[in-house]
Amino acid sequence: MNECLFCKIVGGEIPATIVAEDDQFIAFRDIEPQAPTHVLVIPRTHIASLNEATDAELMGRLLLFARGVAVKEGLTERGYRVVLNTNAEAGQTVFHIHAHVLGGRPMRWPPG
Repeated sequence: MNECLFCKIVGGEIPATIVAEDDQFIAFRDIEPQAPTHVLVIPRTHIASLNEATDAELMGRLLLFARGVAVKEGLTERGYRVVLNTNAEAGQTVFHIHAHVLGGRPMRWPPG
């Protein structure tokens, strides 16, 4: 997927502020943060959206990795939100599955 922005970040073609990474996932700061802490967690392999996800174990590890980011960012005591947007009407603008880890301010419900 050489057209995918997030694949280019994974490949080192586009710079990003990396927060955490391992052999399967990379987490980096959102360039348009919606909270004081706004980190995106993506798998290194390209999956367009949750609609195309088939590996339950990978998706579970994605959530655990997101929790690890929240721990590292000091969000666990006050609280944080993990969001997966699927397709345009839900707000997905980059079609490489990603979890938003948001925190550092009170969150409201319902969102958006």
